[in-house]
Amino acid sequence: MNLADKIIVALDFQEEEQLQALLAQLPDLAFVKVGMELFYTAGPDLVRRLKDRGLKVFLDVKVHDIPNTAFGAINTLSKLGCDILNVHCAGGFEMMRKAREALVGDTKLIGVTQLTSIDQQTMNKELLIFGTVEDCVLHYAELAKKAGLHGVVCSPNEVELIKSHLGKEFIAVTPGVRPLGSDVGDQKRVMSPAQAIQAGSDYLVVGRPITASPDPKRTFDQILAEIGVTV
Repeated sequence: MNLADKIIVALDFQEEEQLQALLAQLPDLAFVKVGMELFYTAGPDLVRRLKDRGLKVFLDVKVHDIPNTAFGAINTLSKLGCDILNVHCAGGFEMMRKAREALVGDTKLIGVTQLTSIDQQTMNKELLIFGTVEDCVLHYAELAKKAGLHGVVCSPNEVELIKSHLGKEFIAVTPGVRPLGSDVGDQKRVMSPAQAIQAGSDYLVVGRPITASPDPKRTFDQILAEIGVTV
């Protein structure tokens, strides 16, 4: 895999003009994440246009609904030709199983375990999910694999645990990646790019450190260089 394929740049914009300005500054960009913010603004055709530019696309809309609705949503979304789609593991095994059945083409389906903005206290006291974050993430990952999903979204902190239990081929897509010295923002469970790759992350989702950088290309190239010495 080309190193650039491992960095999924999160296009968390409200306006497509911002997206186009960023793309012009990142000639080596290979993989992008289209989240709810941009997808709701630009619509499904954006995915097709990004694919026409030769980019890989992770469509991050976190489907979470009753099994029948999830089936319809994933069936529709996977027809856009995106490379990765996701659902929330919290929707349960049956929802994930139906979503996997709905998948069309070569799109890979992954499950969101726990958001990287969730820490132990929030999970236990606000969500009333007991036990450790690691236990919850592993349990959700096991359900996802049983349902036929290709992998999960997790923080870099849980990657080694997931890989040791579910195998190296089970994909780990990790947000919560912050270059050393960067503001962690609302993220709670974070690692540097090099640490995440060493832990076994297959793809690093990086947003604001690149998109809000005064020099996005320089930041992107620095991350490439950082992970290049670890593989």
